[in-house]
Amino acid sequence: MGRFVRWAAAAAAAALLAAGCSGGSSGGSSGGDGDERARSAGPGTRDAQALPASLTSQRLDWGRCKATGDSSPPGNDWRCATLKTPLDWSKPDGETIDLALIRTKARGGDRIGSLLFDFGGPGLTGVGTLPAYAATASLLRERYDLVSWDPRGVGASEGVRCRSDKEIQAAESVDATPDTPAEERAYLRDATDFARGCEKDAGKLLAHVSTTDTARDMDLMRQVLGNRRMYYFGISYGTQLGGVYAHLFPEKVGRLVLDAVVDPSADAVGHRRNQARGFQRALDNYLKSTGQDPAQGTRKIADLLERIDAKPLDTFSGRKLTQVLAFTGIVYPLYRQDSWPSLTSALQTAEQGDGSELLALADGYNERDPSGQYGLLPHSQRVISCLDDRQRPTLAQAKRLLPEFERVSPVFGPFLAWDAAGWCHDWPVAGQSRTPEVSAPGAAPVLVVGNTGDPATPYEGARKMADELGKGVGVELTWEGQGHTAYGNGSDCVDSTVNAYLLKGTVPKDGKVCARGQ
Repeated sequence: MGRFVRWAAAAAAAALLAAGCSGGSSGGSSGGDGDERARSAGPGTRDAQALPASLTSQRLDWGRCKATGDSSPPGNDWRCATLKTPLDWSKPDGETIDLALIRTKARGGDRIGSLLFDFGGPGLTGVGTLPAYAATASLLRERYDLVSWDPRGVGASEGVRCRSDKEIQAAESVDATPDTPAEERAYLRDATDFARGCEKDAGKLLAHVSTTDTARDMDLMRQVLGNRRMYYFGISYGTQLGGVYAHLFPEKVGRLVLDAVVDPSADAVGHRRNQARGFQRALDNYLKSTGQDPAQGTRKIADLLERIDAKPLDTFSGRKLTQVLAFTGIVYPLYRQDSWPSLTSALQTAEQGDGSELLALADGYNERDPSGQYGLLPHSQRVISCLDDRQRPTLAQAKRLLPEFERVSPVFGPFLAWDAAGWCHDWPVAGQSRTPEVSAPGAAPVLVVGNTGDPATPYEGARKMADELGKGVGVELTWEGQGHTAYGNGSDCVDSTVNAYLLKGTVPKDGKVCARGQ
């Protein structure tokens, strides 16, 4: 997705996800309790015929997990393993790559199976995120093994690094809303340099990190883990992954939850337009909460960004707060309502000429630690999304988007319009499609959860996903809330509905609404 406004922000997904009704329901089971109690049943005949036994019969060697990044190893309840999967799914007998998995076992005796989690990005580490998220999913752990993984090209699964930490910091001075021909050339040159770095590091893997590749990896995981059907919880970009899985393997859908839903009908430009609307909506809600007029408050922030573009602000660390870092610092706290006070303080200090607080927020989003090391999410995110997206807007096309995007949002619109040209500029591998295919006729019901105040994956995408999954498949649940995601975000109505679906197979009425405060 967008270069600066991701479907799931790096630290926002890892840290914020770890933080912490009306309509009827009808009983129904999508997959059936106890499907996985008899491991000896093994994968179905169709599975065994489709893939070589060297893949489907592999046994995972679960052992103690190692530290990831600057994080300590998770506790004794967690085990890690490596799954072999084809590099190229058109050649399942060919070269393989390793995927890193993490698991904690179900605590109860009435086990359903393994519940897979993807936390979004694309490119967010599941191995690093699941242990922190487990408290949110504690009730689900009573009947499921909780499992996640680093998708191909991510983290411990052949993770891609496209440039050094020093190069990343230098790129923060590149103007992301260029004002002159020289700045436009620098902007595109930086995009080319990033693409070349990805190509050099990833090599032949660069053409095999698509969402479709990962969906096929998921089905291999399902078989090796002993699940007759897929049980899955996808968040943000993970909803697109879940939709693609349902399309490819409709007969294997057990219970799928898609929370914070990516609009599958939107192309690359459409996603940016949606996000401009979504983040402006969140900004309006934030400004109202502080007693400000949204139009006036928006104009004030846009003016601040223009002043920073002309003259970056000093910070306590000695680094300069550039316009793109200021923008990133504004984006980050909009992911959760309880982070709004930090935005108020950062904007106030920036108006006084001190960019330290906005810089700290930007560093959190960019996974930059105090020593100057950056996380890998921006690298893997880009290699995945640029392989998925066939659309490659030119600089001239991006310029034509500017007036419309600026009307949608004077703060977010300009960055997202320019980003349309820069994100996959000069990419060495062709994109696969304009929009993902998620239709899943014949699949069991899939629960699609939308949050009316979601900035990164605007609420409207949930209905689009439910419709495209197909009649009788997509079941929409709405939460009238704020922030990115709904489950575990403070709504008892949402949590109880999702839990009933995953634990009991109870499918809510399509269109059920969990009102604010429920």
